[in-house]
Amino acid sequence: MSFDINSQEMSFLLEIARNAIKSSLDKSPFIIPPVPEGLNFKSGCFVTLYLNGRLRGCIGNFRNDMNIVKNIADMAVQAALKDPRFPPVSQGEFDALEFEISVLSPMIPIKSVEEAEVGRDGLYVVKGFNCGVLLPQVATEYGWDKYEFISHTCAKAGLSFDAWKTDDIELYRFEAVVFGEKSV
Repeated sequence: MSFDINSQEMSFLLEIARNAIKSSLDKSPFIIPPVPEGLNFKSGCFVTLYLNGRLRGCIGNFRNDMNIVKNIADMAVQAALKDPRFPPVSQGEFDALEFEISVLSPMIPIKSVEEAEVGRDGLYVVKGFNCGVLLPQVATEYGWDKYEFISHTCAKAGLSFDAWKTDDIELYRFEAVVFGEKSV
């Protein structure tokens, strides 16, 4: 990874995510406080929300042209209000939300799933207009090997589980610094 994030910076980013959602729910302006020096970099990210231990929203991007603090604020609001799999988070749910943030490295093209390491890498697949991503922690959470991981990434893209075996698919790996309120 090309960056380190210490526990104080992690806490700051978690607070940014929580406050961005709170401001959106309250329909009040969100003002980013002074940013710690160590967080002046650009990176993609995902913000994952849990309610009672269950997924409640997850949105992110691979943009490397936006400051990580602004990107996390934006993705937190998107995860809470725009994840198409769930209704928008309500005021009543807000206090019980648990946050997890994944700060992403740039994507690295790979020729084969053999170049990916479960537990370290996330996967991104593209075939035509279909694309899908799974974060590094997903394979570990489900106990998948690299073949199950790439198969489920293909399925998330709307492709067959074995689409990764074809020549016309693009494969990428990436790393992530993953942290949540329980781990900081």
